[in-house]
Amino acid sequence: QAQLVESGGGLAQPGGSLRLSCVASGNIFMVYAMGWYRKVQGKQRDVVATINSAGTTNYGDSVKGRFTISRDNAKNTVYLQMNSLKPEDTAVYYCNAVIRPNPIPDNRYNYWGQGTQVTVSS
Repeated sequence: QAQLVESGGGLAQPGGSLRLSCVASGNIFMVYAMGWYRKVQGKQRDVVATINSAGTTNYGDSVKGRFTISRDNAKNTVYLQMNSLKPEDTAVYYCNAVIRPNPIPDNRYNYWGQGTQVTVSS
């Protein structure tokens, strides 16, 4: 069994920055795509950014040019650098990863972190 643990959430002022981290640990042979999603109460969970094992990234329209996703494959860690934060970025941010526990069989599972609160307010 693998698990994802996020850190780095908190309170930031509009225009400020925060950096989220998510470490995958446990029974891991390989980590494929990783990403960040966010959820506001009463709304569906939306994609913020994703990155595959080759480093190809995709961003939600609302964060393009402000947020940067990166990963350290040796540490099974994904980061989200959030700059120029806006009040509408306030949400619970969830880490996601597709993990293959064993070399054989080639079974891959989708994992979620517990979520970390990001609040942008003056």
